[in-house]
Amino acid sequence: MLPLVQIKNFSVSFGKEKEKITAVNNISFDVPPGRVTALIGESGSGKSVTALSFMQLLSPKANITGEMLFSESIRSTVNLLTLSPHEIRKIRGNKISMIFQEPMTSLNPVQTCGAQVAESLVLHKKLSKRDAAVSTVELFKKVELPSPEKIFKRYPHEISGGQKQRVMIAMAMSCGPSLLIADEPTTALDVRVQMNILDLLKNLQAETGMAILLITHDLALVADVADDIVVMYKGEIVEKGNTQTLLNHPKHNYTKALLACRPSVKSKGRILPIVSDFLNEGGIAKDIATINITKREEEIALRVEGLKVFYPDSKNIFGKTLSEFKAVDDVSFLIRKNETVGLVGESGCGKTTLGRAVLGLIQPTAGKIYFDGKDLSNCSPAEMRIIRKDLQIVFQDPYGSLNPRLSIGNAIMEPIKVHFPGIRKAERREQAGHLLEQVQIKPDMMGRYPHEFSGGQRQRICIARALALNPDLLIFDESVSALDVSVQAQVLNLINELKSRYSFSSLFISHDLSVIHYISDRVMVMHKGKIIEEGSADAVFNNPQATYTKDLLAAVPGRNFVI
Repeated sequence: MLPLVQIKNFSVSFGKEKEKITAVNNISFDVPPGRVTALIGESGSGKSVTALSFMQLLSPKANITGEMLFSESIRSTVNLLTLSPHEIRKIRGNKISMIFQEPMTSLNPVQTCGAQVAESLVLHKKLSKRDAAVSTVELFKKVELPSPEKIFKRYPHEISGGQKQRVMIAMAMSCGPSLLIADEPTTALDVRVQMNILDLLKNLQAETGMAILLITHDLALVADVADDIVVMYKGEIVEKGNTQTLLNHPKHNYTKALLACRPSVKSKGRILPIVSDFLNEGGIAKDIATINITKREEEIALRVEGLKVFYPDSKNIFGKTLSEFKAVDDVSFLIRKNETVGLVGESGCGKTTLGRAVLGLIQPTAGKIYFDGKDLSNCSPAEMRIIRKDLQIVFQDPYGSLNPRLSIGNAIMEPIKVHFPGIRKAERREQAGHLLEQVQIKPDMMGRYPHEFSGGQRQRICIARALALNPDLLIFDESVSALDVSVQAQVLNLINELKSRYSFSSLFISHDLSVIHYISDRVMVMHKGKIIEEGSADAVFNNPQATYTKDLLAAVPGRNFVI
């Protein structure tokens, strides 16, 4: 059987002569029909540059050489790199479709979710607007979006990050493509929906015979779904082959490193290995030290009692609320000083809403929040401003939470200036430089802007900004979800080191169960706005009591593959 796509001697570079940067260097591999080919590697390895080239989505300034041969039919093969704009538009979104990595920036903010998916059906399948709307709702049902008819009418900002990703998946699958490029398609999804989405893609593949090019850094995920693997490192292919053979008998040190970086049951309480450990030590990781754990105190840092956050779900013509969506429904818990509590659950279960309500960024419907013994609901705005310096958050999207017009030095100095106006600029600058050193960013980079850093570096900058006021409680909202495994390991190691150094309490919100188990002292499981299970990290993961928790653990990718 001929490959659906043959990539031959493909290279991509940017810039000219002395400033030339090679993103992809002379790679060759095939994408067979009816199979899942995984393209894996860290951020900056050239995965996404390769994927964007399929549909000519790279900058016109990119220098591209080689061939990318696509078999439109048995008798017709075209080089995707040489097609005219008119010709590629017939293929883009129709015969070749793509699920992009960033749903927050990939969806049009001024169009409803339904209109954006229906647009592809009207354009490529020539459906009427009414038929396209019906088909879109059916697609939303297939990707398990709640209340698909309502999601159809909602704008991207009105749904969660995981729901945005599912809208993107529905859009990509709408025209039944021959090749589906999935660029980190499940990064923002919890394990159960991730499993369902991947099962759905596999079922559609079986029905239509389409090929899937899965771009990811998650080898546990690859172990469950991929037929073949291509490993990229610094723009080159270092290893490729059958999934089971490659994962069980990796030859290249980089592949071995990717397998070892992800948190596992055995890694709790120990510093995670990173890629450089393997590359520097000839493929054998150095002895991994234990973490210097700060002893948890019995004094309570945060107490939440009966917290409720309800939103109007439907209203009558007079504006009276007829039904409510219970985002957080009568939640009570406490966090002790120097303790890390993990909060895990599906997308849309209320995790982020709970975290923002604790910070006062969302007004609760009912309930009490006590911080250091003080009832926050009785505080005036002026009092909350003083208290807020002790309550900080690291948001899910580091790029979106940094001001693109502020250098990273000014971004870190800004909260110090607001809360401590008496500190001179030179002292603020010195503090900012020290904080950047703490998160392993060179102080001489203070003048650079957010777009000049990688995703992992931006996340570390956000952590430095959150630590600028030396908070007592720090909330991490999906702070490592979008990072590749090696950078994730670095950030988790950093958080453990900073916990020991600064002795702060933290609420760690994530849908990644392996990360939650690794980083947390205690774990709370949230479902439909309620805390349904709570206990020590080991107790919840090794002996879950709630059926929902058991289902979550059963859906963790790669459980049948020993990494």
